[in-house]
Amino acid sequence: MTERSVLVSGAGVAGLTLAYWLRRHGWATTVVERAAAPRTGGYKIDIRGAALDVVDRMGLLPQLKELTTDVRAGAIVDGRGRRVASMGGDTFGGRQGPDTEIRRGDLLRVLTDALDVDCRYDDAIATLTQDDDGVDVTFSSGRTGRYDVVVGADGLHSATRRLAFGPEDRYVRPMGYQICVYRVPDTLGLDREELTYVAPGRTALAYRTAQDSGATAMFLFEGGSTGRSSVEEQRRLLAETYADDGWQVPALLAAAADAPDFYFDTMAQVHADRWSAGRVALVGDAGYAASPASGQGTSVALVGGYVLAQELAAAADHRAAFDRYERRMRPFVEANQKLGPANVRRMVLHSDRQVRMSMRMLGLLGRLPGHDRLFAAAVASIHRAATAITLDDDATVAAGARVSGGDGGTRSRR
Repeated sequence: MTERSVLVSGAGVAGLTLAYWLRRHGWATTVVERAAAPRTGGYKIDIRGAALDVVDRMGLLPQLKELTTDVRAGAIVDGRGRRVASMGGDTFGGRQGPDTEIRRGDLLRVLTDALDVDCRYDDAIATLTQDDDGVDVTFSSGRTGRYDVVVGADGLHSATRRLAFGPEDRYVRPMGYQICVYRVPDTLGLDREELTYVAPGRTALAYRTAQDSGATAMFLFEGGSTGRSSVEEQRRLLAETYADDGWQVPALLAAAADAPDFYFDTMAQVHADRWSAGRVALVGDAGYAASPASGQGTSVALVGGYVLAQELAAAADHRAAFDRYERRMRPFVEANQKLGPANVRRMVLHSDRQVRMSMRMLGLLGRLPGHDRLFAAAVASIHRAATAITLDDDATVAAGARVSGGDGGTRSRR
């Protein structure tokens, strides 16, 4: 059998996971990433449920456990900084049992270090042309290549999806909120703690992990799509939205001007009837973003990369592989996408009345014995979604592919 080849567009969580497993399965694997270097920083993320099995099968779980954020406490504060409600860090983050919270940049570094593939930074797909036997690719650098399969793992605003599937507005569904994240000096004196301030239509928070010398701020607020506005326009909108707020919001806003990792985007999900078009497929946020509000974007990306690699390795026919990938993944994706709208409505309260009632209720619950257990029960839906898929072993997947006719040949042309 001739070695099959794949081009993975995007060195995020989904792309790196897919590349790792396809290389393990014997594929000639290339990753191309628009950024000039591996991405660092980013928000803290959780690995839950089936995603824990993926990183465990990669042999990376002990290393990731050593990089845990170790956030021990969380609290809701009012405009004067008074703590309305406090709880343990795991409860505040919706974690149970073996769930692991780490910084996104740490996860990417661990995945990158585990790779044994050609990873090309500061480059991207410029054109795609498919025929019966492969995909011809021209890169923005001027290089060219031919691959059996191309996979778009390049995020919410996927260029691969646009080239192979059509315009972004067919697939990206804004949720009516904006999100902004960047690093800030720790002027609050945080010690593995997260503080959240809530006002009508907007939320701001800051946290510091065990791995950080500074802190990270996040802003989440009501608002429609800003399109692909400039960073200057994004900073101006952020400042205007939070102009009258108390707590430490003014100091957090002041840090935006010098933040090298300033991230701002519309909160959105991706919905597509199909995740493949010919020999091009989508994985992770490019195909089915659940939004940061779901708390499951990273876990879905890990699982998606693993399942797609399994199916491509088991079936010589890419069409059979893509069909089985969708059948296995779609119920899991849908369960996790449902979390986003409900979660964001709890994170951003619409009116003064909602804020007052929520603060009063949280204050009362926080004084009850066993309040951590009461708060933990509220996030049970996250854990049901996180375990809404069974990860078969490779032998089971290969048997399923043979039964469905996926091993009907050994065709491959480079």
